[in-house]
Amino acid sequence: MFKITTFVFLFSLTLVSNLLAEIKLPPVLDDNMILQRGKEIAVWGSSLAGEEITVSFAGEKVTTKADEKGNWKVALPAQKVNAKSQEMRINNITLKNILIGDVWIGSGQSNMAWPLQQTDNSKEAIAAAKYPNIRLLNRNKDKAWSECNPESVKQFSGVLYYFGRKLHKELDVPIGLINASVGGSPIETWLLKKGHHYNKFIKPLHDFPIKGFTWYQGETNAITKTGLAYYDKQKDLIEGWRNKWNDQSLPFYFVQIAPCNHPKYAGQQPAIWEAQCKSLSIPKTGMVVVTDIGNVKNIHPRNKLDVGERLARWALAKDYGKKVVFSGPLYKSMKISGSKIILSFEYTDGELVSRDGKELNEFQIAGDDGKYVPAKAEIRGDTVIVESADIKKPKNVRFGWHQFANPNLMNKSGLPASPFHTDNWKGSLGFLKGKPTLQK
Repeated sequence: MFKITTFVFLFSLTLVSNLLAEIKLPPVLDDNMILQRGKEIAVWGSSLAGEEITVSFAGEKVTTKADEKGNWKVALPAQKVNAKSQEMRINNITLKNILIGDVWIGSGQSNMAWPLQQTDNSKEAIAAAKYPNIRLLNRNKDKAWSECNPESVKQFSGVLYYFGRKLHKELDVPIGLINASVGGSPIETWLLKKGHHYNKFIKPLHDFPIKGFTWYQGETNAITKTGLAYYDKQKDLIEGWRNKWNDQSLPFYFVQIAPCNHPKYAGQQPAIWEAQCKSLSIPKTGMVVVTDIGNVKNIHPRNKLDVGERLARWALAKDYGKKVVFSGPLYKSMKISGSKIILSFEYTDGELVSRDGKELNEFQIAGDDGKYVPAKAEIRGDTVIVESADIKKPKNVRFGWHQFANPNLMNKSGLPASPFHTDNWKGSLGFLKGKPTLQK
């Protein structure tokens, strides 16, 4: 009798264990999540082989069976924006408090990972972070989705939070933010081909529809002297990620790394800037310049508010049709006129200005010998006239071309000009016409 009772008890435990283990969902599918509007809703997971799975959401129901390995996946019809809390049923599992809106992934290294509580004015920002229709998911901390509140936002990416908050305020739609960033990580670790950070943090999200990407990385690649090859790696990353989401139109907005007098940079930072400018030749990309808000003594500038909101400007203009200035001046062309060089720019917003009201700084000019000397620069409408009494026959100009630069040229919307040089410049303005064309 004892043996029979023990057998029945153990059998019951096994049965309950199997039932509890029948369905497993990926971490991105959870309570409080935001699902991407306008795209089919993918729901997937694992269970017992051959098990019937029924998913119900927003009045729709779909049924499938797990394959021989126990994997299953279904697609539900796309939904419009909905800020009303909904539930999703997956057999005996109920996911609660789901909204429909836009989902953005933020990735990169420490300046993207940098938590809000360690940024400028963090106390006030955290206290005011009461946005139940903004949802946060920290992939690098393996946390579940949470509503944005003063507690959940503390350890969340400051840049990504400010980006999402700007979108939410301007659009009044639910915004989902997924932070997948790791301090000190080089770009190579985020590439599809054996990139371990890609495999851990990005690959598990492929089936989860999103609106787009934000990216803040490059400091480590300056230290490792990647140089202009950074462009090829960033191109591989962008196209690779888009391929995995089966959508080459997904926007990718990135931050040009800030000036910093770090001894390990050893003059390598400008080459990364040029590579990042060249990345603008990749369709549906945008670049934020932060030369005015960096800290040359700290590789981690604490002003993340302006960084995040400048990223949001790109999204508002390019993805949501808002009339906002989204870029600072970008070098376009040069013309030699006697002893002067006339520089033309895109994105002047109708007028170039000096940030501090002083004479323009950080301009240098060179003749045929290639030796640069400090130059006087003067704004003339949407151009800059550069000259030096020491150079009678000028050939090239460079601007802010060193790792601790603090240039003051910007447009009237307060967005700074990107560093550049005119000697065989590899940066691009191809995105202006929607196709890659390089300025030479």
